[in-house]
Amino acid sequence: MDHVTFTQMKDGTKEDYDFLTTHEVAHTKGTADRLLDALVALDEGLSGYKITRLGHSLQSASRAHRDGADIDWVVSTLLHDIGDIYAPYNHDEYAATILRPFVREQCSWCVMTHGDFQLIYYGHHVGADPDKRDRHTGSPYFDDCAQFCERWDQSSFDPDYDTLPLDFFRPLVREVFARTPYDPDVIRTGAREPLVRER
Repeated sequence: MDHVTFTQMKDGTKEDYDFLTTHEVAHTKGTADRLLDALVALDEGLSGYKITRLGHSLQSASRAHRDGADIDWVVSTLLHDIGDIYAPYNHDEYAATILRPFVREQCSWCVMTHGDFQLIYYGHHVGADPDKRDRHTGSPYFDDCAQFCERWDQSSFDPDYDTLPLDFFRPLVREVFARTPYDPDVIRTGAREPLVRER
C-alpha cells in the first residue's frame, strides 16, 4: 500500500488508518530534529537586539543548565521562543503547545505565560500593562515563571556571555521528544522542581 484509498476521512477503512498510523508514528520520531532546525531558523528572524533570537535561546538555556536546572527546564528554556517566526503575537502559547506533551506541567505553564511576565521589564515603554502577570496570581507556578524570566529570559541578550552551542543541547532535545507523549509520570501535574540547584 502506497497511500490510502479514501478522499474523505469518513470513507477510510481500518487498513487505511493502520497504514496512516504507521507513517505518523515514524514521522513523530523526527520531531526533535525538526525543532532543532527551526531553532536555527530563528537566526533569520527579528533583528535589532545585540544577539540573534537563536543566540538568545541558546544563552537562556546555557544559563538554565549552569544553574543546575533539570532537563525539562533546560529544553523548555531552549525552545521558549520557538514561535517567534510563526506566531509572533502568541509565541509563548505556540511554544508551550509543542512542549506540553513532553515536559512537566510546571515548565510548559511557565513557557505559556512568560510573555505576560516579561512585560514587567518593558511594558511601560510600549504602552502595555507591566503588571499583566498579576492575572496569574494564585498559580502554584507564579514564582517559578517570575524566576524563569528574571534569571534566564530577560537577562540573555549579552553578546559577551559564554553561550553553549546548539550541539550541546541536541541530545537533550532528542531525549525529551523521545518520551511517550502525555505520560503522567512526566507531566506530573502540580509538581514543582527548583530552577536552581547546587551541583
